[in-house]
Amino acid sequence: MTVDEIVRIEGGRVLATLIRLTGDFGLAEDVLQDAVVVALEQWNRSGPPDNPAAWLTTVARNKALDRLRRESRRSHKETEAFQMLADPPDPPRGDDRLRLIFTCCHPALAPASRVALTLRTIGGLTTTEIARSFLVAEATMGQRISRAKRKIAVARIPYRVPAPHELPDRLPAVLAVVYLIFTTGHHAPEGRLDARVDLAAEAIRLGRLLVELMPDEAECRGLLALMLATHARHLARLDAAGDLVLMADQDRTRWDHSAIAEAAEIVDRVLPRRMVGPFQIQAAIACLHGLADSDATTDWKQIVDLYRRLEQIAPSPVVRVNRAVAEARVFGPEAGLVLLERTDGVEHWHLYWATLAALSRQAGRIDEAARAYRSALDCEMNDSDRRFLQEQLLSLYGPDQPAPAVR
Repeated sequence: MTVDEIVRIEGGRVLATLIRLTGDFGLAEDVLQDAVVVALEQWNRSGPPDNPAAWLTTVARNKALDRLRRESRRSHKETEAFQMLADPPDPPRGDDRLRLIFTCCHPALAPASRVALTLRTIGGLTTTEIARSFLVAEATMGQRISRAKRKIAVARIPYRVPAPHELPDRLPAVLAVVYLIFTTGHHAPEGRLDARVDLAAEAIRLGRLLVELMPDEAECRGLLALMLATHARHLARLDAAGDLVLMADQDRTRWDHSAIAEAAEIVDRVLPRRMVGPFQIQAAIACLHGLADSDATTDWKQIVDLYRRLEQIAPSPVVRVNRAVAEARVFGPEAGLVLLERTDGVEHWHLYWATLAALSRQAGRIDEAARAYRSALDCEMNDSDRRFLQEQLLSLYGPDQPAPAVR
């Protein structure tokens, strides 16, 4: 692996440890970047060490010590950090990244800032990537992340996993962040669809940690099952040429059926508890897809029922669009189109327009499908999605008709 690939995979682990040792987001990020510069110089000559994360942590820790030694006047906080760095104690039980997630998801921070800061620190995404995920300007996202860091410092938000009595109130935000990390890895905001598949694997690992920490929380298990069943399909989502393959056309022998079985077992255990939350319902839907032998034998009627229930307890444009797809499979494309016409807040979401185009095409509304594909292509998306939508637009018209312009 290249240095960039190693840093992308290990950077979140190293940064979380450095934040614990220094208590300072900015200092931790700066010294990690210094360590990466050293790694670029040394690893390109001699190759990476056996344990790159440990190597980066050691070099960054020494860089932090050097910076603090040069400070003739240190604050009390900096003095504490210097003492921890100079003689670090045994690592506390648990996982530094889990501590960092709870810190980034503190209720004192705005919800959007919680997600953005976690993606920046744990996921290692660039500000540009996060901005594209949120459909906002890069400068706006940069300011949002900076404000969150300042808030943590000024409010002295502790770097720790909350006490047991605090967990119920803090958990929904943490689950939402972990799931967004997963979805960013499952469907990368730029480049190829699978450009950040490492983030999906990292989110699953964090999901397992959450289950270990809170084994009685059904939604933790539901999230883990959802991620397992969804990630199980990732090898079949692109063909050999790197082109997008829809679920109906995927080679199901390439799915990870052991992961699907694990997810289904989790769902079977948690659903009877009658504390059903959104992640559990979505996990049940993902398992119905994963356990079916083919698209034709998928239990679409049960999926429709589950989406209707999901929309009752957690309505969103994403749920509505997915429900429209399921309803179209059971009742025909017109039923799905009716639902899409009642969907708000999707003007800049390419998957809404892509779904509208596909259902319009199925209903024989070719010109409407073309307009929807063009609207989709006006949105931000990754390269795989754009190429697929361009091909779909071109395929609407026969060889004797003029090809529509694509962007």
